[in-house]
Amino acid sequence: MSTNKPAADPIDPKGLIRESFRIDGITDGECRSIFVDWALSLSGADPREAITALLARYTDAPVDHPMLAVLRAGLEASPKGGRRGGRAARVPQG
Repeated sequence: MSTNKPAADPIDPKGLIRESFRIDGITDGECRSIFVDWALSLSGADPREAITALLARYTDAPVDHPMLAVLRAGLEASPKGGRRGGRAARVPQG
């Protein structure tokens, strides 16, 4: 008896994105959580190429599906890092 397990999808190794499109009534927050888990499961450092491929794969999904918005947001440039506060920001120089 052999179990024919389908080959892992290199773009969606755990099938998380695929499953998110199958969940009725999924929310933005749930999609963001799934997206983070998906991004952490990728082997490469920059997921933008995989995001582009996923957007092409799910072109037939409803345009208002929250995962599409999350994927599009994943392609946007991340905000610049830098100092966000601390003592120097709170205490006047003088």
